[in-house]
Amino acid sequence: MKILLVNKFHYLKGGSEKYYFELGKLLKEHGHEVAYFSMEDEKNIKTGDKEYFVKPIDLNSGSKLQALDVIYSKANKKKMEEALDDFKPDIVHLNNFQRQLSASIIKPIKKRNIPIVYTAHDMNSICPASAMLYNGKICEDCIKKGYKSCIEKKCIKDSRLKSILAVLESSYYRKKKIYKKIDCIIAPSEFIKKQLIKGRISYNKIMVLYNFVLNTSKINEKNDNGYALFFGRLSKEKGILNLIQAIKEINNGKLYIAGNGPEKDNIEKYIKNNKLEEKIKLLGYLNQDEIRKYITKSRFVVIPSIWYENCPYSILETMEIGKPIIGSEIGGIPELIENEVNGFLYKYDDIEELEKRINELFNNKKLVEKQSKNSRKIFFEKYSAENYYSKILQIYKDLIKEKHNV
Repeated sequence: MKILLVNKFHYLKGGSEKYYFELGKLLKEHGHEVAYFSMEDEKNIKTGDKEYFVKPIDLNSGSKLQALDVIYSKANKKKMEEALDDFKPDIVHLNNFQRQLSASIIKPIKKRNIPIVYTAHDMNSICPASAMLYNGKICEDCIKKGYKSCIEKKCIKDSRLKSILAVLESSYYRKKKIYKKIDCIIAPSEFIKKQLIKGRISYNKIMVLYNFVLNTSKINEKNDNGYALFFGRLSKEKGILNLIQAIKEINNGKLYIAGNGPEKDNIEKYIKNNKLEEKIKLLGYLNQDEIRKYITKSRFVVIPSIWYENCPYSILETMEIGKPIIGSEIGGIPELIENEVNGFLYKYDDIEELEKRINELFNNKKLVEKQSKNSRKIFFEKYSAENYYSKILQIYKDLIKEKHNV
């Protein structure tokens, strides 16, 4: 089978890109031919496969022409036509394509009667700002009141102009029924599926299929160096300041923080002002191998998010190695953490309960050992690459069969 994978970034920027590249590897491991469609960038990763790149769009340039290209790009449509005619895929699998690639790439795929799969890594289809977060709090105003809320609140980088552009794009997708042209939407959590239906993206075939992690290496030795670990983007929605406040009251444990982001300065100030240098260690940006080493040596991992997480790779990667996870009870997180089995859930934005759960794992080594075993066991039962491959392949086959029967 020949699969064209589409994503606006062709380097490891976030979860969508991790999925995009790992799905490509997984499909190739099973003998399929893969090609990639994305945007030009000096950071792009060379895959050794066919790659088709459109010209980059700078959303910060303020150019009227680029603004129009966000909604519909004739150049991107032409590049997709070239890719389809050259590679001749059996199926096209979209990931994050909005804005930089635009809706224009859909038309040539439909014209050639090629099935389209779309993995909804975020809620861009129902929220112009994608995050459903405003001033650090959950916001569903665009579903309840309409897209005008995005403009009123200046949700896109606190800019009215950028918010207007995002709303114009979202309104165009609604008017032209872009998502209706997609044959199957993959929701990486039941929560995301419910949100899409709530946001009236309900006329598609929506299938829940949790993300996967390639089993990159066997874990020969797992240490417990007595620290809690957070890894990911240092931003408000990740709840990192909640975690730091919770760890402040813990007497017998340390917190290691891996990552970079806009909240780094605030974190450093908080640590300094509260004299927490001995308790909290900032590791900075780490590559994937380095992160795995720190997970392996941790006692447990904490996911303190205060926004609608989808299917966080940080949880799956921790489970694959075999460590307990403490996570906030929001979005898709409760679907991955079985409370008191492979970790703990705590009430959303509840710092006191988070502190309590952290204390439990710092003070009970037997519980940590039990939850570690459960974590790895659950991973291989539900989230292994082989499990994912059998399901995604069946989706591809069914859609191709449906197209041929039309």
